Amino acid sequence: MNEWYFEYEIQVNRPGLLGDISSLLGMLRVNIVTINGIDEVHRGMLLSAEKEASIERFRSIVSTMEHIHVTKFHQPKLRDLLALRHGHYIPKDSDEKNTFRFIRSELGILVDFLAEIFKKDGHKLIGVRGMPRVGKTESVVAASVCANKRWIFLSSTMIKQTLRNKLLGDEFNPNNVFILDGVVTRRSGDERHLQLVREMMSLPAIKVVEHPDIFVENSEYTLDDFDYIIELRHHPDEEITFEILEQNQRQSSFDGFGDFGGFNF
Repeated sequence: MNEWYFEYEIQVNRPGLLGDISSLLGMLRVNIVTINGIDEVHRGMLLSAEKEASIERFRSIVSTMEHIHVTKFHQPKLRDLLALRHGHYIPKDSDEKNTFRFIRSELGILVDFLAEIFKKDGHKLIGVRGMPRVGKTESVVAASVCANKRWIFLSSTMIKQTLRNKLLGDEFNPNNVFILDGVVTRRSGDERHLQLVREMMSLPAIKVVEHPDIFVENSEYTLDDFDYIIELRHHPDEEITFEILEQNQRQSSFDGFGDFGGFNF
């Protein structure tokens, strides 16, 4: 069966409206897989049908119903599926089509969003912007767990400042999720670490770069290389200030580098 995403805005919220639409779908042998209210005035449905002609007939009829306004009718996209699960859309930057915004209270949606990306095979480069202690690294790790992926830190400040200069065993595996902190990596003078980062960036795997704007400075990479940019804030009006991020990094010191910055796994 093929699937479609159908969404409409309620013009007149009269009793029996949903029943009329459901009955029409039933007569045309179109199944409702998922249904949910979205952003208070919209209702979304994930539909499935064996024959595309049934969907086209439904689309033609429903577009003439006076109490609703059809806002979307297409093959389901990731944002549509997440809106159905959580009841509202992930905000998307109007100028940068690959930039998605979250606040800390939406960490569950962010984890779900990242997990769906991680489940897909192939190369994906993801940048995560956000101030300290907002939940960037924790969200990436949780999404890796949800996607049944192993995560590998190349550089991080999650527990203490960590820098990898080589990978061991099956760590260099394209099925893993590779995570690095752009500030830590950019300030690193360890050529072995930088070489490892270059090798990782060429690997057809999921790569997550925290502070991507700082990472691309003085490097061969640009923000255009990123498939997704995630912005995570404590509240919608919080400013992500890179000067403060770098100042915090200068005030901290490395505890010793080894193969995993002092960690033994």
